[in-house]
Amino acid sequence: MKLETTMTHLKAMMDINGFSQLTDIQQAVIPLVNKSRDVIATSKTGTGKTHAYLFPIFERLNPEYPHVQAVITAPTRELATQIFQFAQKISVLFPDIRIELFTGGVDRSRVVAKLHTQPHLVIGTPGRLKDLFLDQAALRLDTSGIFVVDEADMALEYGFLDDIDMIVSRMGKKVQMLVFSATIPQALRPFLRKYLVRPQNVNVESDEVFKPRVNHILVPAKHLDYPQMLLKIMPSFQPYICLIFANTRVEAAQTAQLLRDEGISIIELHGDLTPRQRRQAMTQLENKEHSYIVATDIASRGLDISEVTHVVSLGFPRELEFFIHRSGRTGRAGKEGTCFTIYKDSDDAAIRHFQKLGISFKHMTISASKWRELKPYGYKHSFKRSETEIAIAKIVKRKDIKVKPGYKKKMSAEIELLKRKKRREFIQGEIKKQKKERAKAKSLAEKETS
Repeated sequence: MKLETTMTHLKAMMDINGFSQLTDIQQAVIPLVNKSRDVIATSKTGTGKTHAYLFPIFERLNPEYPHVQAVITAPTRELATQIFQFAQKISVLFPDIRIELFTGGVDRSRVVAKLHTQPHLVIGTPGRLKDLFLDQAALRLDTSGIFVVDEADMALEYGFLDDIDMIVSRMGKKVQMLVFSATIPQALRPFLRKYLVRPQNVNVESDEVFKPRVNHILVPAKHLDYPQMLLKIMPSFQPYICLIFANTRVEAAQTAQLLRDEGISIIELHGDLTPRQRRQAMTQLENKEHSYIVATDIASRGLDISEVTHVVSLGFPRELEFFIHRSGRTGRAGKEGTCFTIYKDSDDAAIRHFQKLGISFKHMTISASKWRELKPYGYKHSFKRSETEIAIAKIVKRKDIKVKPGYKKKMSAEIELLKRKKRREFIQGEIKKQKKERAKAKSLAEKETS
């Protein structure tokens, strides 16, 4: 394809997705994909990595070749669905390209029945793709020249890397591998060495255009549960989109139900939802039907939920790096965002960890929907010990006291004697002070009458 045509398509794809310029990762990855290079790209959510591979893949698809030409795997149904939605948006410019989504929760027989015509672009979860390709022999992935592993560290964590391994091992040796991930764990490296040929590494720590600008606010839960304190702070801000993160599926479900009981409309997103509920949640997300989203870290990982103005973290996650993912969902593209973190005493180590990393928390509490600033987290009152306290400490720490029967009684008597002595000295000092004040007052009175 001529360069002018490619650039025209790229500009059109950018326009239809509302991009005025390419992000750092897109600028780095797109030329490499066009040159058929294998790529390992690491970047955080929100840097535009999905379009970094979608844009050049669409340029490579040939509508006249009636076979699968590119495969994209994602570790969750939600993420696969969002990638599919992005692809559908771009496909308006390529009306002859067939795109199909394959995830669990859909009747297998119906899926197999419509595969008499193979799609050009396949997007799906590893387990379902393996089933259709190897077990059902209905989807011919071996014809593909491009294979994308999105959120590879999650695929490893979920145990999907074996499924991906089985798929890729039965594809052509010349398949171009594109691996995208937030991190590259050591356990992922054997897979990369096995299937990627002289890969080009792209690491984008942050993109200045998309770098989050977040105001961090610590809120003590005190005697309340996380969801109860959440209800207290919610009337104090009006979000466009607010992401509420719980640490477990159970906590997410309980929080979602509590908010519904209070008459608050929410979108619920976690692993315990049924396939139908998950599809409904994704539709609601796409249409921005509600302002509040209750989610777990895993369920929302990789999802590009735009226009998030507020994030609420119900405690700190066990995997501390997830906290950065949470707060980074807001304050993007030069806008400011707010991340409320409701904490308990058990979160102390996590708070101090992030303080050392340079995160500046504003410490606040709320009463009657009004915020009040507290002392900085970890602030301790400095005080000077009195002479009496110093003397008592010396008695307690004295090494010449032999450990004999009654030594505690003897030490207590010494301390009491010291206290009485100091009390007498204080009283005597006050008497002298009062005598001086009376003498001074008498002197002034005599001067006024003379």
